[in-house]
Amino acid sequence: MSRRDSILREMGIAPLWRDRASPSPQLTTVEALPNAQAPVEAQPPAAPVRVDAAPARPVAPVVTPVAAPSTTVSAEGLGWDELEQRIRACQACRLSERRTQAVPGVGDREADWLFVGEGPGAEEDARGEPFVGQAGKLLDAMLASLGLARGHKVYIANAVKCRPPGNRTPEADEIATCHPYLDRQIELIRPRIIVALGRPAAQTLLGGEIKIAAARGRLFQRKGVPVVVTYHPAYLLRNPQDKARAWEDLCFARASVV
Repeated sequence: MSRRDSILREMGIAPLWRDRASPSPQLTTVEALPNAQAPVEAQPPAAPVRVDAAPARPVAPVVTPVAAPSTTVSAEGLGWDELEQRIRACQACRLSERRTQAVPGVGDREADWLFVGEGPGAEEDARGEPFVGQAGKLLDAMLASLGLARGHKVYIANAVKCRPPGNRTPEADEIATCHPYLDRQIELIRPRIIVALGRPAAQTLLGGEIKIAAARGRLFQRKGVPVVVTYHPAYLLRNPQDKARAWEDLCFARASVV
């Protein structure tokens, strides 16, 4: 049994995907949304083809207006050290009131892969690092299945940098307030691909209403960077039947790296 098969078995999905080829991404540039480009339905398997012209009938998702931030923050032009200091000292929204500490992110600052989650949980808030609980262990297994490792060509961050009370979903104005920090991280990293873990992360990155079931298997773009949407590891812990779908999404992301 190969190391990858062992990892997949630990994730509860081997040998389901052992003999399946990675899906071939179909990237088509279409009319831009405010922060992203609209997806198109995946085509039958074929060699990846980049099409520069917009199709005659683009699929335009419904865009939900993003709430105005409670306080405007700026991260423009900041280097890594300045950026992390500003995040740790930030008190721009109500999430700062009950945090133990802010959680900027962790990993390779020149990463090829950027994974973006929702927000820190209790353990992350205590330790100052994203994805360190059971969801973090599952994410590490997902990375290992791709031959990746935390901190090596991988950076992990969240849509908001402070823990929402009770681990609730971050509210729209909280995400909007924190967004300049994530935006600057993406500018500094310049990843080859971004993986959105869960719906809040996907909506933060793409700027519109996103449903995971409809977004899976599509290749989005955010300012020229490919974005693939999949389930959050915490969701997979509650719904292990969807681990195989998450593995399929990771294979799709790997095939999309250019």
